[in-house]
Amino acid sequence: MKNRVRELREAHGWSQGTLAERLDVSRQTVNAIENGKYDPSLPLAFKLARLFKQRIESMFEPDEER
Repeated sequence: MKNRVRELREAHGWSQGTLAERLDVSRQTVNAIENGKYDPSLPLAFKLARLFKQRIESMFEPDEER
């Protein structure tokens, strides 16, 4: 899944650690989401969307099927 988490985090001037604290997850979780190694749960995706004032659909995009 592609996402804009890194782009939005950097636009706010936040480190991965800062975002992790705001979401109540580990910095490693934020890193894994940003690098596409972990797809967030639905509750976490909603938390991210609320935090960045975005729609989930504008933050996450499924990989194209092959």
